[in-house]
Amino acid sequence: MSELLQIGAQRPKAPRPEELTLRFSDKAVAELEALKTHYPDLKSCILPGLWIAQREYEGWLPPEAIAEVAHRLNRSYAEVEGVATFYTMYNTAHKPGKHMIEICTCLSCQLCGAYRVVDALEEKLGVKLGETTADGMFTIHEVECLDACDRAPVLQIGDEYVGPVTPDTLDAVLDKLRKTDKPSSVQLADSVVKVHLRDGDK
Repeated sequence: MSELLQIGAQRPKAPRPEELTLRFSDKAVAELEALKTHYPDLKSCILPGLWIAQREYEGWLPPEAIAEVAHRLNRSYAEVEGVATFYTMYNTAHKPGKHMIEICTCLSCQLCGAYRVVDALEEKLGVKLGETTADGMFTIHEVECLDACDRAPVLQIGDEYVGPVTPDTLDAVLDKLRKTDKPSSVQLADSVVKVHLRDGDK
């Protein structure tokens, strides 16, 4: 469930129209214009528009990003926010660390030791599920089935699956990520945008 929907959570307020600062790069604007030609109406373009925004806003969707998508697609803020908070792959509750590590704990992964991996990750990084390390490097999340049971237990990091993993192989995974320049959540959003832009998706 989205953290915005949990009881007691404060929903971020939408910026007023006069406060809105548009941050899409020229490349992002061109991509969005191209995507509009792939869909029958602007409402259908909300999902890919949000992926562009998640890339442009450094891996997450603060209210300003949602408002920009709404503005550029001539939709209401409430409509775009409703879409963004419905899907768990959009980061709406907080900005993730440079690398978001998502670990599947569904049946196959659980039986193959996913919770031992969770415990090891929490110990090595000093944070709990849903939290970000103090240096802003890592966020860890528990997720539903990643459809990679042949690699259980499996992690999703950006657009890559890593598995099977064990507590003993985590150090190598973390060391590799520390040496990776591009934030994985930004890289994931960029990969999804490229898929949406393929001519075959028209």
